[in-house]
Amino acid sequence: MLRLSATVLLTLAFWPFAASAQEEPPPSRCVAIAEALPSATYASFTAPKAQTPPLAEAFVDGDVTITYAGHSTYIIETPAGVRIATDFSGVYGADPLPRVVTMNKAHRTHYSDHPDPAIEYVLRGWNPDGGPARHALVVDDVYIRNVPTDIRNGGDRGKDGNSIFIFEVAGLCIGHLGHLHHRLEDAHYGAIGRLDILMVPIDGGMTLSLDRMTEITARLYSSMILPMHRHATPISEFTGRMGDDFAVEFLSGRSLTVSLKTLPDRPTIIILEGV
Repeated sequence: MLRLSATVLLTLAFWPFAASAQEEPPPSRCVAIAEALPSATYASFTAPKAQTPPLAEAFVDGDVTITYAGHSTYIIETPAGVRIATDFSGVYGADPLPRVVTMNKAHRTHYSDHPDPAIEYVLRGWNPDGGPARHALVVDDVYIRNVPTDIRNGGDRGKDGNSIFIFEVAGLCIGHLGHLHHRLEDAHYGAIGRLDILMVPIDGGMTLSLDRMTEITARLYSSMILPMHRHATPISEFTGRMGDDFAVEFLSGRSLTVSLKTLPDRPTIIILEGV
């Protein structure tokens, strides 16, 4: 029992406070408890009935549509019709307007100072008042949380300036690394938990080197890897580093539809049109 309590405390050190009116963050289907670092075992959390997040049983399963809009912006559309835009600057993914946007502040191309007021939820990956951003928000059938990381700022780390956003929907765990600038520590991996789908920047230097990003991608070992933030980096430089454990698939369109039942059996790097 003592061992379990210690591992729970390790995870809660990175657990975001509720961004909505809930007193406690909803239980995560994806979060990991790191019992024996650096490996992690995954736990299924069952909260008391009164604290269970208001996710209708009909939405535990279903199809999620993911569209590459541009740069680091992916559009996630949930079975209930919630439209989410990642690293939203207003340039990509604004038509039709998303209901939820996430942002990171490393560069102007990842956030907007003046998002459309019609956007219902604007989730910044940093805290303008200082300290880490804390998000734990349920919007219809999706639970959105964040894991704070740092960014470079004039040669120095910008403490808590970036967030890895995680979207839990239809039984899937979808993670967006944002503008990640440093290697992840064991506690980060424990807070992230299982990721079925990973959105990873492969610019090769503005975020992390391809070697470092490959290391993170390999350790997370997601069923589906969606590159982004590519700039001039040849796709083959990233896929080649990932090795034979990862399949590679090029799709002709900008969108894909996925569910828990249709995830590939083998970890697969999927390159959508425009990436």
